Amino acid sequence: MLSSATASPLRTDQRDSAWWSAALRPDELRSVERAGGMPAWAQYVERSTAAHPCTPPVAAGEEWQQAFMHCLQPLLTVARDDLTAAGHTGVLTEQFLHRLGLQLVKQASRTLVLELARARDRGELVGATPALRFLNFTHRLVGGSELAELLATYPVLARVLGESCRQSIEGHLELLARLAEDRDSLITALLDGRDPGALVSIETSGDAHRGGRCTAILTFANGTRLVYKPRSLDLHGHFNELVDWLNTKTGLDLRTVELLRRPDYGWLEYIASEPCADAGAVRRFYHRQGALLALLYVLDGTDMHYENLIAVGEQPVLVDIETLFHPSLLPPGALSRDPAYRTIQSSVYRTALLPLLVAGENGVADVSGLGGDEGATSPQNVAEWADAGLDSMHLIRRPRIRPGGNNRPRLDGLAIEPRDHEIAILMGFREAYEAIARHRSELLGPEGILASCANDPVRFVPRNTSLYASLLDESTHPDALRDAGARDQLFDLLWEGDPSLHSLVARELTDLWTGDVPLFTVRPNSRDVWASDGTRFPGVLGAAGLAVVASKITALSDVDAHRQKWLISASLATRPEPIVHLSTANRSGLGTAEADPGMLLTAATDIADEVVAQVISDPGGAANWLGLELIDDSHWAVRQMGAGLTNGYLGTALFLAQVGALTGADRYCELARDAIQPVPELLQALGSDPESAQFVGPGLHGLGGISYALNRLSTLLGDGGLAVWLRASLELADQLTPDPTEFPTYAEGAAGGLAAMQSIQGIPAAVRLAQRYADELVSTVGRAARAPGQGFARGYQGIAWALGKYGIPGDKYLDAAHTAADLDLPSRPNGQGWCSGDAGTALVRLAAGKSADLEMYLRTASERPVLADLSLCHGELGAVEPLAWLAERDHPAVEGVRQRRIRLVLAAVQQYGPQCGTPRSVPSPGLLTGLAGIGYGLLRLAFPERVPSVLLLESTTGWRRTGMR
Repeated sequence: MLSSATASPLRTDQRDSAWWSAALRPDELRSVERAGGMPAWAQYVERSTAAHPCTPPVAAGEEWQQAFMHCLQPLLTVARDDLTAAGHTGVLTEQFLHRLGLQLVKQASRTLVLELARARDRGELVGATPALRFLNFTHRLVGGSELAELLATYPVLARVLGESCRQSIEGHLELLARLAEDRDSLITALLDGRDPGALVSIETSGDAHRGGRCTAILTFANGTRLVYKPRSLDLHGHFNELVDWLNTKTGLDLRTVELLRRPDYGWLEYIASEPCADAGAVRRFYHRQGALLALLYVLDGTDMHYENLIAVGEQPVLVDIETLFHPSLLPPGALSRDPAYRTIQSSVYRTALLPLLVAGENGVADVSGLGGDEGATSPQNVAEWADAGLDSMHLIRRPRIRPGGNNRPRLDGLAIEPRDHEIAILMGFREAYEAIARHRSELLGPEGILASCANDPVRFVPRNTSLYASLLDESTHPDALRDAGARDQLFDLLWEGDPSLHSLVARELTDLWTGDVPLFTVRPNSRDVWASDGTRFPGVLGAAGLAVVASKITALSDVDAHRQKWLISASLATRPEPIVHLSTANRSGLGTAEADPGMLLTAATDIADEVVAQVISDPGGAANWLGLELIDDSHWAVRQMGAGLTNGYLGTALFLAQVGALTGADRYCELARDAIQPVPELLQALGSDPESAQFVGPGLHGLGGISYALNRLSTLLGDGGLAVWLRASLELADQLTPDPTEFPTYAEGAAGGLAAMQSIQGIPAAVRLAQRYADELVSTVGRAARAPGQGFARGYQGIAWALGKYGIPGDKYLDAAHTAADLDLPSRPNGQGWCSGDAGTALVRLAAGKSADLEMYLRTASERPVLADLSLCHGELGAVEPLAWLAERDHPAVEGVRQRRIRLVLAAVQQYGPQCGTPRSVPSPGLLTGLAGIGYGLLRLAFPERVPSVLLLESTTGWRRTGMR
């Protein structure tokens, strides 16, 4: 206990019991009381505050960090004494003390700044300027007794600082001892027999584990560098052997990293980045990158982000191999039962070598091995200090520009865009994949190469490391440094995560309390998990990693290779770039041979067969697809399809059911039934999570589209049971609260909801919702609070359409529709498409009886080339939707134009295939931008009397002759 009468100012009789209770968690306090001594960190703090008098204050003009470091100098003085006692002085010791000082400042800054503000507000600071008053504050804290007084107020800060000092010293001495012991072996194994001279610097990097230990780069007198890793390199060594094996089966000549392995730690050659000599070297780099991707895929490798890859000329070199054979953790609930989700979790995508977009308040950033864009803005705001070095110093959060890495090949000083070398990546992947499949017997079985990895320690990452880093950062808040209970309350957020990880939380908390990022390891031949202190947690994993990898290699096939190559192309297409809802490429010179409905049906059926071929199903009947989805109109993502109509499985199922109804082929309808089975569970989940339901919204992309799809599918599939699901969807929509700050668009808001509700007959809930949405839209039009030019999907044109369909001559709804039709005329060309282009505008203007717009639209539709993008959203099949609408009105000039467009569209499909509205036209199953929508559009061109417009949310092709029509 801290009650000795001769103790430092930290240990007064008045503070003793309360101080210990605040510094320790209850179980730790009981342990200390039983032992009758002090923890090592407390002994360190005691030595620091008791034995060291005041040091000279920092001079004006020095950095604020240096000023704060002087406040913490007693801790650093003891560190110097301990290193000196161990025989270490000189430049390495000074470097270490500087690094440690910056670490202590980072941990104490929030507390020191809070005390600075309090002293300023009390008028205690002396100085004519804010900078001098800041220095005056720091001068008041210099010295052992002054530091003790601060730590008496913040017991947890004392613990954090003491633990950091103690662990850092221990880790530093351990590294130096290991270097001395291994020096001769290093010269022989990694330094070509040349003595590098004295060690002149140590740079630490990466996360701290096992008592503050982290990776270090050592530089010697002759400029030679080595990398030290305080963990086993057995797995990396065996990976090198696998790369060498692959090189013998191919002509890839992949480079590996030279290692010196020791028990529980090891040394690596330092890999320096180098530019490519020419364009051929760039292609060879990406060819090898594709091959590495294939090897990592079959080995279930993860975490190969941009910091773990170095571009050395034409060689991509992985410098951190610790997560091969990594188990897949499936979240509880519906996701774990989704075969498409399970597929992506065991695919090339999980390696993180392919584009991996991390989203945040500042947008997205690609942190993958292929990405790591230099100069990109960090997605999340980071904590920084404003007015640093002044008495007004305070914490702010703002974006930070990321420096990027050395993972991208460079030519003529420029980092090369991986998207431009997709073919090279795919060729390398195919070469390695086929070699592994052809020689798989050499890898498998008790005598196979993989068996040597059976007992290698593999890092197990149960949660995103950024979560741990964020918790550690937030735990430096002064409130968390006053009392262990407050800090525990922050760390206890881990209990709110995946219940399957609850057995590990206690160990996570222990690591966090020592300042470490929690570390767990597994063995490829076991289902157990080991904590950083060696504690074993039996049976945590669903399967042993080696068994999973063996099954994957056994199952390698043409079908699997095709899926993985699609994922490669789709992932590359998600690289950050501006999103444009506009099809600019055309198909000129297409023939215009006759195209009858049967030919269109055949083309649509071929697309349906492709969609069927892409389905991922399991024996239990669950079925879904992987697709490219546009997220918040800001970036694309590869993911399993959700339930939505526009780019989810409901839209794909609607297309398949429509094909089945027209062809009489049951297999399309059966797959549609299988695909929509998760809907009830989804609706139930949304019902218990109002915030998520509100986010889904009432529009075309949300519950409006879901309700529309269920209504249509009930008819097409002849399944009256879907009416129960439909009513549940309508009940959810009824619970949504209109947000006056959100524009009620057709895509996300009330305009789409109104159109959907009008397609549903005979259900009072739909009638009530339609009335509510219509009134909301009239109010919006009255305010006219949105800039023009947003088009049908997100502007006044969609509102005009929905209200015009709802209103009758003379009522407020039709009047508002006509007003809205004139509010949203684009100020510049937005292309020919439906979502924001001429087609959507034409639909509304034609429905409003604007004859000049009719003539202009027909002339354009007759003369323009076919758009290369055939999608419903902003492609050709959305652009021709007004022709179908006009054809139903028997306009004499329409049919000839419509037939010409049909012939051109069919010719484009036959010659170029169904080109999607996704980036780089990557085929995706979705309705609005994908294959399902193209197929549906062909069916609508062929059978307009039987296939209603999904863009206009029509349930039948009959039109009421009221309203704007």
